[in-house]
Amino acid sequence: MEDPSVTMNTGREKIDKTKWWRKYVSNVGNWLTHKDKDKWLKNIRGNLSLVATVIATITFQSALNPPGGVRPAKDGGEDLVCPANGSPCPGESVLAYTTKDEYSWFLIWNTTCFLSSSAVCLLLVSGFPLNHRFFTWLLSVGMCITITSLTLTYMYGAQMVTPDPVWAASNSMFLKVIYIWTSLLGLVTFVLCLRLFIWIVTNRDGKKPRK
Repeated sequence: MEDPSVTMNTGREKIDKTKWWRKYVSNVGNWLTHKDKDKWLKNIRGNLSLVATVIATITFQSALNPPGGVRPAKDGGEDLVCPANGSPCPGESVLAYTTKDEYSWFLIWNTTCFLSSSAVCLLLVSGFPLNHRFFTWLLSVGMCITITSLTLTYMYGAQMVTPDPVWAASNSMFLKVIYIWTSLLGLVTFVLCLRLFIWIVTNRDGKKPRK
């Protein structure tokens, strides 16, 4: 028959072997946690609401008044009728016909930016407990998507309205900026995912979650 003391000692050894990484995870979580989170949330909530509202307004206007403008409609006459030669109808975007691919990407990222910023506004007014770690993480991810899509919207919009010789000369600069932005976004995403992972591990281990 197996000695109970031997079984208990084996169990303690297993716990001791996993204790070091739990302590490491806890230390990293404490380092990434704001010292005065309540004050930080109070300040960031108003700023996020303002920024998300402004971005939603900008992207809304960009959809209705796209780069390059729309074909004007004159009062009366046949100018109010869509032409049969494939030209834009009155009120339609001109660049949607001349640069279809770039305009499609512009519209995709502009719509993504509008929806993500609207989602952030919705979360802020929904009454959810924003001091909870998950909802804080959700707001941060929403703003990352919003700002990234806004950056790409600007890039495609600038590409459509800039002549080819000028765009070709500045294209390398845009690529460098995109690489820098991607690196910064990757760092922020890594930190956000790390904080969420620490929160999940802490809850799974039965410790009091940090809110």
